Amino acid sequence: MKNSLLYQRLLNNMSNISELFLTKIVNGIKKRDFTSEEVTKTFINNSQNSKKLNVYISECFDDALKSAKSFDKKKDYNGLLSGVPIAVKDLFCTKNVKTTAGSKILHNFIPTYESTVTSNLWSKGAFLLGKLNCDEFAMGSSNETSFFGNVVNPYGKQLVPGGSSGGSASALAAELTPATIGTDTGGSIRQPASFTGTVGLKPTYGRCSRWGIVAFASSLDQAGPMTKNVEDCALLLQAMSGYDPKDSTSVDVKVDNYTSKLTENVKGLKIGIPKEYIVDNMPAEIDNLWKQGIDYLKDAGAIIKNISLPHTMYALPAYYIVAPAEASSNLARYDGVKYGHRAKGKNLIEMYENTRSEGFGDEVKRRILIGTYVLSSGYYDAYYLKAQKVRQLIKNDFDKVFSDVDAILTPSTPSSAFKIGDKTDDPVSMYLNDIFTVPVNLSGLPAISVPAGYDENNLPLGLQIIGKAFDEQTILNLSLAIEKRANFKKNFKVWWS
Repeated sequence: MKNSLLYQRLLNNMSNISELFLTKIVNGIKKRDFTSEEVTKTFINNSQNSKKLNVYISECFDDALKSAKSFDKKKDYNGLLSGVPIAVKDLFCTKNVKTTAGSKILHNFIPTYESTVTSNLWSKGAFLLGKLNCDEFAMGSSNETSFFGNVVNPYGKQLVPGGSSGGSASALAAELTPATIGTDTGGSIRQPASFTGTVGLKPTYGRCSRWGIVAFASSLDQAGPMTKNVEDCALLLQAMSGYDPKDSTSVDVKVDNYTSKLTENVKGLKIGIPKEYIVDNMPAEIDNLWKQGIDYLKDAGAIIKNISLPHTMYALPAYYIVAPAEASSNLARYDGVKYGHRAKGKNLIEMYENTRSEGFGDEVKRRILIGTYVLSSGYYDAYYLKAQKVRQLIKNDFDKVFSDVDAILTPSTPSSAFKIGDKTDDPVSMYLNDIFTVPVNLSGLPAISVPAGYDENNLPLGLQIIGKAFDEQTILNLSLAIEKRANFKKNFKVWWS
């Protein structure tokens, strides 16, 4: 049972367990090559030695160890994630565990219920390791808007990990959790995945339940897996997906066995290359990576076709009308009355004003103001309604090209990870980080970022594959084909312990 040389080495040096992929950890536990307790202790030890990354908001280490020991006694190996500890973005409500959304206004909020997505993970045998830092209410592209301080990228102590799922991406890349989940409203899974050399998938809108996830923009938010390779991504997506009658936007479609159908055989698939994604002043290394990705897929037998998505140029301005509008509505509930932070005031109105003034950070306030403005009388038709019409045109573009191609290949981001503080004084420059990812959310489509290379400063870069609605299997297969050919390896040394 324990004759594997690899696992013998792991037992001699348990820290190496964290270097394994999620699927290998699950299989190792099921084969009893190591215990859930050993796995959990390894990731707890890594996490305790990584405070400089600032990835955790809440640590659940004691409870995780209890769960691991309980699992080892019961030896229930039937779940997809049997015996695996997982840290999750602090946007998912977790029963009896503080859930803050990275905001002061929820710094003391302890839910009495569990989000459907995390419930799905726990029902598959996983258990909670901790809650990970994120941009406040998922509003940001660098994880610098969190009330609990910015997260640091393992690739450099001066670098952002991306956002809003920056804590998830950084914890994953630094091997503080074997896998994690994030949320993606305009690229918040794919962009940090690209910045940290990890895999991040934004599923089709409605594939994963939004119930129990702190809302940013309800028509755009979607939970998704973040992992170290494509096979793990397929496994985690399978575990977290499913129809939920508690979520009115959840779609009752079959959850495929993504892992059993995973293949790098993509011969004959047609891949679209949109000319509109060639943006002004795009770094040569991004363009070269894109061309390399095209070559990888050609080598795998895919057929490359040039396509046009003519309304792409309007995606970012439309998004930054629709998303703040929905945010201003969703965040109206935080008034200091029912739960969360409450400030003092001479009367009810002053208490409302003081609570929201003290509780929200600058970026959240900025988006609430924008959203309230575009929804106000006299501006609704000029801004919000027009943005929704543009959104439909963008979706129509995708529908048209998907009648002729199976998937679309683009860069994930217009650059590699930038320095902490570089863009905080320039919101427009920060928003431009989402230029390649936002159209997908406006259209409700699935998309994945897979690490494919490095820039001249040895910082990771990702390629994005966009698929047809509910066709996650195809983009996973294409990502696997790229992964096999790119042979991406992490190249940072541990500097933070």
